Amino acid sequence: MHTTTQRETLEIERNAYNVAFCELGLDWYWDAPTYAGLRNRARESCHVRSYLEAERPHLLRAYDADFLVQAIESRRKQVIRDAAC
Repeated sequence: MHTTTQRETLEIERNAYNVAFCELGLDWYWDAPTYAGLRNRARESCHVRSYLEAERPHLLRAYDADFLVQAIESRRKQVIRDAAC
């Protein structure tokens, strides 16, 4: 069971991913159950890769997985930093 602070942190992270997806032109949206499932299946650094391989494998024909993961994670981190200011 997560504490209130842990739940809030997870919600901030999930929302930051969704902002990153939108800003990068991806039509992805992670609702709370999707994000929880990804967190249960993959280590933190692999959430995006896990989703990409399972739900959007067609993108791997056009883009390198590491490139997509890096772009999304970079933008997510910036969203969180901007929100903290």
